[in-house]
Amino acid sequence: MSVQVRPIQKTDEPAWRELWTGYLQFYNSTVAEAVYASTFERFFSDGAYEPRCLVAESGGRLVGIVHYMTHRHCWKLGDVCYLQDLFVAPDLRGTGAGRALIEAVYAEADRHGWENVYWNTQHFNEVGRRLYDRVGELTAFIKYQRPSGA
Repeated sequence: MSVQVRPIQKTDEPAWRELWTGYLQFYNSTVAEAVYASTFERFFSDGAYEPRCLVAESGGRLVGIVHYMTHRHCWKLGDVCYLQDLFVAPDLRGTGAGRALIEAVYAEADRHGWENVYWNTQHFNEVGRRLYDRVGELTAFIKYQRPSGA
């Protein structure tokens, strides 16, 4: 199977929405319609720290998405990249689409001089972690966040 990775286009919204919904469902989550609309529009903003989206396409079908964004870092002079969401259609996992999306973000990092690319996943994401173990380096960090409703 041949996969091409490219920046998202406005005409991709229905397929992107379907893939992102699948990602959210995998993590037992939902977002409001306003978040869908805002997130999609932000992909096309000129802001330096706005989220970006690349899509994997095969045979004219969008089969995967990756959302990423840069931010400043107190320990580095340059920006770093946070790979926030990665999703490949369940029927196409294991075909190289996920790897292609991560490698495309790596290429963007190299092109822009971002000093690092990092991401989080949940411990139970066994399929994703098999890929991440091949293309990334597991760190010792544990994530904390503000409690809900605080």
